[in-house]
Amino acid sequence: HKGEVGTMALNDALRGRLNPRGPELVRGSAVFRAGDKVLQTRNNYEKDVFNGDLGIVVAVDPEQGELMVDFDGRDVAYDRTDLDELSPAYAISVHKSQGSEYPAVIVPLLTQHYVMLRRNLIYTALTRARRLAVLISPKRALAVGLGKSGAEKRFTHLRFRLQEKFNR
Repeated sequence: HKGEVGTMALNDALRGRLNPRGPELVRGSAVFRAGDKVLQTRNNYEKDVFNGDLGIVVAVDPEQGELMVDFDGRDVAYDRTDLDELSPAYAISVHKSQGSEYPAVIVPLLTQHYVMLRRNLIYTALTRARRLAVLISPKRALAVGLGKSGAEKRFTHLRFRLQEKFNR
């Protein structure tokens, strides 16, 4: 999420270009303006919104500490205590995009994201696009990512733990 093409930096830059003005509601490092794209980050059964739902902030009341988000034509109210359930959604991580599709997807890859450069994540990112996928990457970062399958062995010692637990 960090770095020059991490979701935090991209969200700030994109908001600055696409939605630069208007009243703001600030909670910690999160800033919300009317017109912002947001992502619901956990299930809230009371509000009938769920992890991965995308919405648009339609109203902000900084004095009351409230905002309204439109989720597919349904307005949902949030107060200051609920704002940690929302995150900016101009740019989202591959993990947060899983299970969703978008008309267009732009995927930046840099070698500084070495741990995340894996063939399965590149595939997941590119297959989120319905019509257009754009991959922006130096050749080296792409080569590293395509060379790592993501299926490396994990040494969790689960077998030994289970044997120890049940072979008493």
